[in-house]
This record gives sequence, C-alpha cells and structure tokens, in this order.
Amino acid sequence: MRVSLKALADPPPAAAAPAPPLLDPAGPETVLGVISSGFDLTIPVAPSAASMFGPRGAALAAPEGPLFVADTGHHRLLAWRRRPAADFAPADFLIGQPDFAHEGRNAKGEPGAATLNVPTGVAARPDVLVVADAWNHRVLIWRGLPTADNLPADIVLGQADFTGMLANRGGEVRADTLNWCYGVSLIGDGLVVCDAGNRRVLIWREIPSENGTPADLVLGQARMDCRDENGGRGVDARGMRWPHAAALAGEALLVADSGNNRIMVWRRLPCENGAPADFVIGQNDVFASEHNRAHYRPDAACLNMPYGCAVLGESLIVADTANSRLLGFPLDALDMGAPAERLSGQPDFTSKGDNRWKAPARDSLCWPYGATAMGDTAVVADSGNNRVLLWRAAR
Repeated sequence: MRVSLKALADPPPAAAAPAPPLLDPAGPETVLGVISSGFDLTIPVAPSAASMFGPRGAALAAPEGPLFVADTGHHRLLAWRRRPAADFAPADFLIGQPDFAHEGRNAKGEPGAATLNVPTGVAARPDVLVVADAWNHRVLIWRGLPTADNLPADIVLGQADFTGMLANRGGEVRADTLNWCYGVSLIGDGLVVCDAGNRRVLIWREIPSENGTPADLVLGQARMDCRDENGGRGVDARGMRWPHAAALAGEALLVADSGNNRIMVWRRLPCENGAPADFVIGQNDVFASEHNRAHYRPDAACLNMPYGCAVLGESLIVADTANSRLLGFPLDALDMGAPAERLSGQPDFTSKGDNRWKAPARDSLCWPYGATAMGDTAVVADSGNNRVLLWRAAR
C-alpha cells in the first residue's frame, strides 16, 4: 500500500460530522490504573496496588463485581472484590506476584498454578474465572472466583500440568497445545480460546475439568495439527492471521482477526473444523486484508488491527486498536462490510491518532486492546494509557 506525503499532511476533512456516541459522552464512570495527577505519563510505571503497565484484558464477573484485570506488563492479575466506585482505587488482592510491589515473569521463578507471564485475555462470571497466560502458552481456569492473594488455578489448558511453559508443549501443534493464546471467552456452557500464534480459534463445548483437555473444534485451520497463516491458502473466509478475541451475539460467533483487519462472523456457532465465516466486518469481501481498507484515514466501515470485541446491549463493540477508537455496530444490521453507527474515543469516523494526537483525556484512547461488557458497562483495557475504563453505554 502506498500513502502519499500529501495524504499524511492533510487535516481531517472539514465536512466530517460528529458521530453518535457509543459510550457516555461525559467519559468513563471510573478510571483505574493511573496514579498521582491521573494522566501524567512521565511517571515511571512502578508496580503498586493502584498502577498498571499496558493492561490488555479486564472483565467484571457480575454488574457489581468482582473485577479482574490482566496487568500485562507487570505479569499479574489484579482483583477488586466489588466494582470500584472511585478513580484510581487500589486493587484488593492479586495473583502472580508475592505482593503489589513486585513484578517479573512468573514472579522471577518457575511457572506454577499462581504465576503469570504476559497475561492478556480475561473472562469471568460468578462461578468461573479464565485467564489467557499468553507467554506461558496456556490458559488458567479457576472453578469459583479467587478471593485472596495467589489462590492457585484449578485447571490448565495448553500444557500437561502447571509446570509447563513451552509453545505447543515444545513439539508440534495439536488439539491440546497452545501458542501465544491471547483471548478467552465464556460462551454458553463452553470456552473459546484465540490461539493467536497457531493462527486458530479453539472451542471447548464444555469448560474443561481436567488439565490439558484437548479442544473439540478448531476454526481458522482445517485440522488440529495445522498452524499455517490464513490456513495456508491466502486470505479467505476460513483462515486467520492473528485472532485475538471472540464474542457471541445471539447465535452468531464473532472473532477479531486483527492481523487481517476484520471481524469474522459465523451466523451460527460452527459445528465442524475449519468452517468458513459467513461474512466479515471491516473489509468489503473475505479476500481483503489491508488496514483501513487500504486508506490512510479510517471511516465507519474499516478497521485497523482490531484486538477486541464484545456485545453491549444491542451493539457489537469493536476495539479498533490501531485507530485508538471504539466502534459500535448495531447487531440487527451486521452484514458484509457493514458500517459502524456509533463511536467513542474519536470525534468522528475519519479521525484517528493516540489520544486524538493530544495529551490523554478522560474520554480518549490509546491502543485499546481489550473490551468486555457486563450489563450496561463496557470494560475497556486502554493499554497505551496504562489504565482500565469502566464506561457506561450512551443513552
């Protein structure tokens, strides 16, 4: 793709109209992770009960909590027993480090049932917590929510036991291995894992109860023993390049295929390996992959490295990460290349830029990596701003 120097210098189009807000235009109800003056990014990101370093995932288990945050750069999981009501509220407990002042991969030791190495995706409900422990190439499951420091996980997927940490267990890809697994989603009685390094999505029809349980279904590859980019065929409706998040909208399955700058949509939850998506959002057809549909400036129908997706009420939220914005697509109008109708983080659909090319503001975004939803609240991992936002839907 070629971009002219003139295009890089052009100001946003004068005719660009403000977009209807996806989330409360007053900004997030609660901001977590920023300390001191609140938005001074020159402050060293030292680990504490109130600080975060590049969080990539967060989820409320219920409308009033608990809240769990993957504090990715500090290699730990932060937890609030109740939904925080005040900005910059400190976490109540953590998993992955001996205390709030420490950091380091696997707590600078060997992997175990309560250590983490670049945790990313988080999924939670009152009876289960799931965390993508990406660089240990595993998924950790707690049967029942942890309530105190360093309570060990009950189940590990991707490894034979809690001591394993090698990609694909140090061998070939199989139904029971993982490689840079970045996203996890609880869907009905089952579990979906975006196994990004193997360029596939794995589905367990029931939440596993034993270590190393193999997946039941694979998408993005024809078989469980394949890991080719885009399924080895080039961009189409079956393959993936960098799947990062998944969500269920009614009966439809949605996958954020960030490497191909699109959301893949299956109208029904697939029941066979390698099933093709019915359509995609972010591109005009299933064979295209350029960011912003090969334009410098975005619009309402394009995406640039979307790393997150979630369902909030009647809208699909997409974390359009490299455009530093959140898009809202009406669920009843999802179709090939459908445009978003709502927006947060930018003033209009043609604008882009980290924090709108300014200092961080309460309602701005810088590379939002993760988005989940609970009730009327979006939980946004605003990774580039080292914070998590609890942000209610616009009325």
